[in-house]
Amino acid sequence: MSELEIITFGCRLNAYESEVMREQASAAGLSSAVIVNTCAVTAEAVRQARQAIRRARREHPDAKIIVTGCAAQIDPNRFAAMGEVDHVIGNQEKLEAKTFAGLGIEGSERVRVNDIMSVTETASHLIEGFGTRARAYVQIQNGCDHRCTFCVIPFGRGPSRSVPAGEVVAQARRLAEKGYAEIVLTGVDITAYGRDLPGEMTLGRLVRSVLKLVPELPRLRLSSIDSVEADPALLAAIAEEERLMPHLHLSLQSGDDLTLKRMKRRHARADSVSFCEDVRRARPDMVFGADLIAGFPTETDSMFRNSLSLVDDCGLTFLHVFPYSAREGTLAARMPQIHGAVIARRASELREKGVTALKQHLQGAKGSRIQVLMENERHGRSADFTPVRIEAETGAGALVEAIVAGDDGAALIATVAP
Repeated sequence: MSELEIITFGCRLNAYESEVMREQASAAGLSSAVIVNTCAVTAEAVRQARQAIRRARREHPDAKIIVTGCAAQIDPNRFAAMGEVDHVIGNQEKLEAKTFAGLGIEGSERVRVNDIMSVTETASHLIEGFGTRARAYVQIQNGCDHRCTFCVIPFGRGPSRSVPAGEVVAQARRLAEKGYAEIVLTGVDITAYGRDLPGEMTLGRLVRSVLKLVPELPRLRLSSIDSVEADPALLAAIAEEERLMPHLHLSLQSGDDLTLKRMKRRHARADSVSFCEDVRRARPDMVFGADLIAGFPTETDSMFRNSLSLVDDCGLTFLHVFPYSAREGTLAARMPQIHGAVIARRASELREKGVTALKQHLQGAKGSRIQVLMENERHGRSADFTPVRIEAETGAGALVEAIVAGDDGAALIATVAP
């Protein structure tokens, strides 16, 4: 093996950071290496990462195996104890060019994982398109100051810290000048954006700044937000800015008030319903996705049904369902646990509800005229992030006007508009 391979688990931010590592490692001349960028959100994610490490060693016996990401940050010794692993590096170290330059030196430190809670800044990195010309991602924030009882991510990502607005705007401008039709603002808790910056910067004000100062950018999109933290400027931008895409992915987690309280979430069920109603009144074409956890400790059947009915009450279309997974060191891991079979059944029921919701959304779009950002020759996404299959070859990154002819149950089928 003479090349660099990166195996990525978890969130979009992890995928973004894998591309940062690819650039840093390539610039440092690191080759014959496999970097495993781990996720810690569930025990299953950690298991899959360990499995991938063993497989990488079997397939590349002479390669250097480097492990990083949230699971490695939280429990570096667990990965360092694996005979297949050569180096373990932390979430801050993985973004620094000097780290990869050092890994090429014989006898370099085997474990380089510093205290993530001591990190006070998030450096900006210009990453283009994840290997495609469809869209580009700009990291605006990292870390989280909240302590939800089920979540270990703050211990892997550190405190919330924001990239200065000027750097975000400058990156967006450079990407738009390179021809990207869509930019996604991403981070761990992007609705916390700006609290650590001087002045009164918020996510909404940042969105306004990007759209005003980069007028040539056709489409701006947000990654997952915490609806209870949405600031007035963001709500105004949603209502008034057509170039801000009508799709929001919400961190809801549950539709039951007692469960939300035990999760130490900062919203009640009614807040979620009210937010979706208010946003949809301001922007009728808005489509919502949401994270939901099935089988949180102490969740009864009636509590679960409150989550199930939240899909209809909020008008959710895209569901990201997590079967609850106890994470060592969290408060929820010490609560009375639900049997695994019950968790699996509830997760399956939620996913089926999501399939039904998506089908209803697809069927309602028939005959409409949509603008599609092509991700490859035949597949793309509409403004509200609905998958679309175009019955004609087009170029990746192109914005195409199309007419919806129907759907296949998972995506719209459309033809290029005359």
